[in-house]
Order: sequence, then structure tokens, then C-alpha cells
Amino acid sequence: MNIMEGFNSVMGVLENAVGTFNGHLWSFLPIPLMLAGIYFGFRTFIVQIRKIPDMFKAVLEKPAEQNEEDISPFKAFTISAASRVGTGNVAGVAIAITTGGPGAVFWMWMVAIVGGATSFVESTLAQLWKTHDGDSYRGGPAYYMTRGLNSKVLATIFAIAIAFTFGFVYNALQSNAVVEAIAKSVETIGSPMDEHTTFLVRLGIGIVMAVLASLVIFGGIQRIANFTQMIVPFMAVAYLILGIIIVALNIEQVPGMIADIFGAAFGFRQIGGATMGMAFMYGMQRGLFSNEAGEGSAPNAAATATVSHPVKQGLVQTLGVYFDTLLVCSITAFIILLSDYHTAADGQTSSLTQDAVAHSVGTWGIHFVTLVLFCLAFSSLIGNYYLAQANVQYLTDSKTALTVFRVVVLLFVIFGSVGSVPLIWALGDTFAGTMVIINLIAIVPLGGVAIKLLRNYSEQRSKGLDPIFHRAMLPEIKNVECWNGTDSATKNYPVAFDALGIPLPEKKQESN
Repeated sequence: MNIMEGFNSVMGVLENAVGTFNGHLWSFLPIPLMLAGIYFGFRTFIVQIRKIPDMFKAVLEKPAEQNEEDISPFKAFTISAASRVGTGNVAGVAIAITTGGPGAVFWMWMVAIVGGATSFVESTLAQLWKTHDGDSYRGGPAYYMTRGLNSKVLATIFAIAIAFTFGFVYNALQSNAVVEAIAKSVETIGSPMDEHTTFLVRLGIGIVMAVLASLVIFGGIQRIANFTQMIVPFMAVAYLILGIIIVALNIEQVPGMIADIFGAAFGFRQIGGATMGMAFMYGMQRGLFSNEAGEGSAPNAAATATVSHPVKQGLVQTLGVYFDTLLVCSITAFIILLSDYHTAADGQTSSLTQDAVAHSVGTWGIHFVTLVLFCLAFSSLIGNYYLAQANVQYLTDSKTALTVFRVVVLLFVIFGSVGSVPLIWALGDTFAGTMVIINLIAIVPLGGVAIKLLRNYSEQRSKGLDPIFHRAMLPEIKNVECWNGTDSATKNYPVAFDALGIPLPEKKQESN
């Protein structure tokens, strides 16, 4: 047995083991995930729909006073979007459709709409219990588990899980999808390569991505924020425009496509062998992987923002869920469903999206998708790294440990470029599910805190104010480090106290 045969044999064994575990995990996980979303939607009076106008207002908001070091709401949005908008939107949707049928698209929509309430709660909590990180902030589930639940153990488990998931597994997945897309482009302009040459080319691409990533991740949060603020909107908009053009070119097929989505979702139509159960499971898996609602990842980005009220970042991150799934994922689904996707192999990834684009606009579309996927995957790699870094910093302040972590992240980027597609995606599903379970254990009992914050926000809105929060407004909430009226966005807090008829806090509290 040569080296390549041995490598492929090991990959096969791991695929079977992880796939079997995922079958058991995902047979029950969608139930608590959806129930949590329904519960939060009920408790917040469907905040994820009712407050859509406020979401747009919050994401574009600029505080009257802003320090150079502050992370704006829009920058925090792009950090989380960099993690969300990537391979899941291009390759993940393709997998969902080839394995779960067109009905999987409907369930992706459902996990976004219902999960919007979950995303609101977890991101609001992250803002409340954020901590100072030099001149900026950091936070996330590990912090609200520690300060809200008083569970250091649960927080430590989560921090380890997300650091491994986003730092290692998800970044391996990004490089894996990129090399698959590049291979498809190369295939259209040259002769097929033998197995050994293909392995070396994939390895080379992984090394290039790792080198490029190292230039950004060693630069800190500001460099990460500036990079994602530039690349994410541009590439996402370019991809959306292409998708809209393809839908317009195939407008006569759109009614039949919509009928297929809804018919397959409820089992009225069995298309390509996919049953309703398969549509539900794969739609939930790919929807969660893409928009991350309830997974506990976006709160890490939400906590970095300098805003006047925690609820504002809850609304911003809910908008992020919609942008990711209802817009970008839907465009990919429409591109595929308007093509001859029935002939695709089960589990086909980005190459299916490339073929679908080429079906409508010609061969150049294959190379365009490769470029888009490279940019989105690379920005996801950077966004994933930051979410992981925030939790490594929760576990330790050691600069040496952080440096070692960064090096291992880069090694996983290289591993992803040569690993098998099924194994990488299966590992992503395993760790996503694990994070959901841990995070739900925390946010369900803490949901009442987010409800109080929403009530405080809405009361100020009803009085015509731009809501400002101070920890003295809800003194029953303990262990709140920030929100004492000293940062640039909250200095005008006396106006809010006056409007609410609450006595101003004593000066000694402000200095804590």
C-alpha cells in the first residue's frame, strides 16, 4: 500500500465513524433548536420580525462620539458576516439540495426565521456581559455563562469547543471548498491531473491560503475588522447580482421551482429520492452551519461593538442571520434549482453551484464562482479565527498560547485543502451540534435577562429616545463589568434616566 492509498483508507474510516455519530446527533438536535427559537419568539413578541426596521437603523448607526479604537456596529456585523457568509452559502447549499432535495431550502428558511429570535437573545446577552479588551471589548457565550449562570465549568467547555470548531474544523472546511472550486476551474481549461499531482496542487493552495491568512490574523482585531468590512459586502453583492441575473434569465421556471421547494419540504413531492425527513435534516444542518443562529458564534463578534444599548447588537446579529440565509443562501439555491441539478451526485459541493451558473451564463461563470468562493471563504477563515481567538483569550492570557493556537489554525487550513470532502463537512456538523447543545443550556435560563433589556429598549423608543443603557437601570442583574456610562456611546445616559423617571446612579458606581 502506497502513501496515497493509506491516506485515503484513514480518511474512509474517519468518515464512517463521524457520519454514524452525526446520524444519531442530528436525529434529535433540530427539536430543541427549533423549540428554543419558538420560545424566544413568543417571549419577545416575535422580535425577529417586529423590529426589522430597527435592525437596519442599528447596523448603520454611528455614535455621536466614537474613539478610533471602537468597533462600530457595522464592523461587528461584518466580522460575524465574514464567518457566516462563506462556503456554507455556496458549497453547503449544494450539499443540502443533492442530499435532501429542494425541500431542504424551505427548512433552511425556517431555521433562519425561527432562529432569528435565538440569535437576538444570545447576542444581546453577549453585549451585556462583555469585558474590556484594552481599548475595545470582547465577550461571548463563555462570558455570559460565567457571569450570568455563574458556571465557569460550562464556560470552559464551550470556549474549548468553539476554539476547536471555528479555529480548526471550520477553517479546514473553508480551504477544502476553495480547492474543490479551483479544481473545477482547472478542469474546464486543461487536462485532468493524476492523483499525485492533484494532491500536490491542493497542498500548494492550502499553503498559500495559510500564508495569506497569517498576514491578517497576526494583526489583531482592528485589522480583522477592517479587512472584513471591505471584502464581505463587495463579494456578497457581486454574487447576489449574478444570482438575480440568472433568476431573471430563467423567470419562466421560477413558479415550478417554488412549487418544488414547498412540495418536497412537506413530502408532497419526492424529488431525486429525497424524502421529507431528509429535507428537514439537511436543511437544518446546512442552515445552522450557514447562519449559526443558536450556535454561540456570532455573540463573540456582537460583544466587540461599541453601542449605546445591548439590544442594538441583538438586532444587528438577527439581521445577519437573514442576510446570510434568506438572501445569499436563497440565491445559491435558486441558481442550482434553475439548472439541470437532477443529474448531480449526492453530496456534490461547490462544483454543482459552478455547473449551475455555467448552465445559465456560460463557462466563465465557473471561474467567477471560484473567485467569489475564494474571497468569501478567505474572509470566513479570518472571521472564524477571531471568534476562536476571543475564546482562547477567555481561557488564558498567555501570548505564547495564542501564538501556538494561531500556528495550529494555519496547519488546519493546510489539512483542509487535502482532506476528503465528506469527512470535513461531517466534522463541521458534529462540532456545530455540540456547540448548539452547550449554548442552549445557557441562553434558555438567561433568556429572561434579554427580555428585560428589550423591554427597557422599547420603553425608551416609545418616548422618542435613542436608547441608552446603564447597568443601574437593572440593578438586579449582577456581574456586569461595563455599561457604567463611561464609554463613548453611553455618556449621555442621564437623558435616559430622566425620561424613564429613574434616579441617577451615584458617581461611585460609575467609576467601578
